[in-house]
Amino acid sequence: QVQLVESGGGLVQPGGSLRLSCAASGSIFSINVMGWYRQAPGKQRELVAAISSGGSTNVKDSVKGRFTISRDNAKNTVYLQMNSLKPEDTAVYYCNVIQLRSGLRYDSWGQGTRVTVSS
Repeated sequence: QVQLVESGGGLVQPGGSLRLSCAASGSIFSINVMGWYRQAPGKQRELVAAISSGGSTNVKDSVKGRFTISRDNAKNTVYLQMNSLKPEDTAVYYCNVIQLRSGLRYDSWGQGTRVTVSS
């Protein structure tokens, strides 16, 4: 099993910044994609940003130019730098790790870290 430990959430004013971190440990064999999802109250969980082992990224349109995803493969850690935060960014943010082995996909999820953007 893979354990994901998230940190960096909190309360921030509109226009502020936060940096989320997620460190993976445990049964790691080959991490393919690391990413961040979010779920706002009453809404479905949605992909915010993801990054492959080679560094290719997929970023939600509404956060492009404000959020940056990066990863440190040596530390099995993924980061989400969030700038110019807006109230609509308020949500619980979840780290996701995808591993592939023998044609099978293994998903792991963090416990979530709350981000609140409010004045």
